[in-house]
Amino acid sequence: MPIDAAKALAAEPRSGEISWDRKDVLLYHLGIGAGVPATDPDELRYTLESRLHVLPSFATVAGSGAPGVISSLSLPGIDVDLARVLHGGQTLTLHRPLPAEGTATATGRIAAVYDKGKAAVLVMRTEVADGDGPLWTNDAQIFVRGEGGWGGDRGPSARLDPPAGPPDRTVERRVREDQALLYRLSGDWNPLHADPEFAKLAGFERPILHGLCTYGITLKAVVDTLLDGDVTRVRTYTTRFAGVVHPGETLRVRMWRVAAAPGGAVRVAVSAVERDDAPVLADTVVEHL
Repeated sequence: MPIDAAKALAAEPRSGEISWDRKDVLLYHLGIGAGVPATDPDELRYTLESRLHVLPSFATVAGSGAPGVISSLSLPGIDVDLARVLHGGQTLTLHRPLPAEGTATATGRIAAVYDKGKAAVLVMRTEVADGDGPLWTNDAQIFVRGEGGWGGDRGPSARLDPPAGPPDRTVERRVREDQALLYRLSGDWNPLHADPEFAKLAGFERPILHGLCTYGITLKAVVDTLLDGDVTRVRTYTTRFAGVVHPGETLRVRMWRVAAAPGGAVRVAVSAVERDDAPVLADTVVEHL
């Protein structure tokens, strides 16, 4: 069997040093659509180094996303065809606000392996800490089609009941035609997001936007709309990738406020306007102070 759950879970974690600076943060913010309008004071906190606030989702690309999903798929106990791999979901936990520049140690391991019958799900955990302690934890849920069925633990369901009532706020965010080309400069060089011929080989009519780019666009919309632009209020951010986005499309971001301890939470649903509100992100929650 290509996935040996026991061996994968017992494998030694892999650690390495990562670093980033203000230029990396600025490039990431531009990659998720910040800076429109360019002179708006609310946008300048993302695009001007003297006012820089770091959006927490930058953690998904800090140090070019090291150690990364691809390297984790070469851990002991895992031998899979990358063509069968899908990024199913992402959870980010912030232990303290992200600095605009820094050096830290990133440690990656397989935190869980679930048997979904027709697929296996790997939870790839990256924990990042610097000299002052933990900074953030990233969990990537990776579906490997055709690798389930060994009788293992199915794991928890990521599906949530739909939010009650109409959304508290709805905003729309236009995705630039060149958004994927700009976002990939933060470290995800997968040709699926740039090369039309490669995209067709992968079953898509044209290149698609990175799921983690949509993830960042959405968090910025929540922070700017319901959290008074205060990036330090975000504590956790979880989503399930429910569909693709094509550069040039418009994202509709619906937000519901809900109570949560010790602060609050925002339920979010994201869809593609031009495709009859086709779901893009689902089961999405931002917990905050």
